[in-house]
Amino acid sequence: MSKNFELMKNLGKERDMFHTSIEPLFAATAPAAVAARIAEPKPVDLKPLALKMDDKQRDEIFKLVQRVFFAPGNDGSRLVVVSATESGNGCSWICARMGEVLASQTSGTVCLVDANLRSPGLHKEFGVPNHYGLSDALQAYQPVRGFVTQLSRSNLWLLSCGSATQKSQTLLGSERMRSLLPELQHEFDFVLVDAPPIRAGDDTIGLSRHAGGVVLVLRANSSRRETAKQAVHDLAAANVRLLGAVLNHRTFPVPESIYKKL
Repeated sequence: MSKNFELMKNLGKERDMFHTSIEPLFAATAPAAVAARIAEPKPVDLKPLALKMDDKQRDEIFKLVQRVFFAPGNDGSRLVVVSATESGNGCSWICARMGEVLASQTSGTVCLVDANLRSPGLHKEFGVPNHYGLSDALQAYQPVRGFVTQLSRSNLWLLSCGSATQKSQTLLGSERMRSLLPELQHEFDFVLVDAPPIRAGDDTIGLSRHAGGVVLVLRANSSRRETAKQAVHDLAAANVRLLGAVLNHRTFPVPESIYKKL
């Protein structure tokens, strides 16, 4: 426990470690542009949410969604990037679960975007094909609606990575990508982007500049303190908001006494 708590302490993000208590998501704290949608009765055709997580994980994701999208005092982020300090931290899993929980809490539309063009994973989380998606949209100059897939709920959509391409290294930093983000925000109420790990000067940093902020995913007993601190520094240097840090794959409970001392 001390190793992981020390990592979060040095990042200055102790309060972003999760505990299992959750609070309801209130429409009054949502962005003004979508508050009316959230307050509306939910469509009767919404299917039950089949979450791929246990009760403790569910509670933590609910807490994360509330803090990122609905917490009082924030500016109502509608486009959020989810990234990791290194590969293998479970970034796609976190992004997928955030999308499911968010879609269950609002009648507004939610779109998940797989921008990890070299190592896509969102389509696997939902068991759908990955043959027509972001990489295709970035090269086709056609409306993005033609590239998204509706998932199990009527308000949850996926823009998968798409077909493999030799241009994947340059697509995320392209002018087309910058123009696609506002288009996604116009089409959907909330957009979550599953991005590659953060490295100084890379496309994830550039992509994050056009978002409301970044959720940083760390792996318990694996993420190096220096790597995490450098990622936070790089985000700050690029004027990108760090909305929260997730300590994933944690196998120990965080005692309530710790939170009382923060």
